[in-house]
Amino acid sequence: MFGSSSSSNQRERGNVPSDSSWYRQTYDSATCSNYLCPGTLACVDKPTHCPCAWPGVEEKFELDADGIAVCLSRSGRAGFVGRKVDLARKGLL
Repeated sequence: MFGSSSSSNQRERGNVPSDSSWYRQTYDSATCSNYLCPGTLACVDKPTHCPCAWPGVEEKFELDADGIAVCLSRSGRAGFVGRKVDLARKGLL
């Protein structure tokens, strides 16, 4: 009884089901001659050029010269996330 009304409400609100088939299909059919970013499906020259999925609320940090980069949520304080990344690099966090 409760389960059916709950499912009905979720569909009415437009919730997307937990199914990765759309992403896999889009990734498999994407055309890219260089590097296809797994998080955004952007076609770029190298992995460090991948954009953050949510640039309005994320900052991108390159961790090394080998092309490892991460997108981290911004904080309310300027430079706070960058300082945390630097501390983590030094093993102090």
